[in-house]
Amino acid sequence: MPSFEGKDIQDALSELSSITQIETTFSIIFEKTDTEITGDGALTISRNGDLDLRVYSLGFLAMELTSQNGRIKSNPLLDRYKKIILTKGLKHSLFWWDTQEHAITEEDIGYRLASLGRDVWISKQTLLPQKQKIYFPEGKELTVYYDNPVKEQNIWYQSKMRIEFSRYVVTLLVKKISFGS
Repeated sequence: MPSFEGKDIQDALSELSSITQIETTFSIIFEKTDTEITGDGALTISRNGDLDLRVYSLGFLAMELTSQNGRIKSNPLLDRYKKIILTKGLKHSLFWWDTQEHAITEEDIGYRLASLGRDVWISKQTLLPQKQKIYFPEGKELTVYYDNPVKEQNIWYQSKMRIEFSRYVVTLLVKKISFGS
């Protein structure tokens, strides 16, 4: 476990700000009501939200999604909620520190990073996210739970993310990750 207790939260966030792209491979579990679909995936995502995602099931390409300049294309076609999870959910889950005009509040065991439309709860000990809520204008919210700290390229990150939105739940278990500037 990383231990950064006593390190300034602003310094920790500044160190992450040079990251502009993340590439990762992962295992994924999609849940909806009583249905569960598992697979593996590969993702390249930029801080601006552009992404290229491929999900495989039993070794075959099951889904492909790209987002360039806010234009989302998928094969097969996905409903609005799946697109939200797979674009905003992945971007904010992986680039959790990338907020604009945020306020930091110190709480019992951590910090709350609040910005327009998002709250991130960060552990004081690890300076890693524990939970995040993303708020949408229509009153819906997407919640991300983080777990399992791992170190890669001298950067600590949470290798397990559980993203919940409406009736959908997506769990990502990072297998390999690289951070680019």
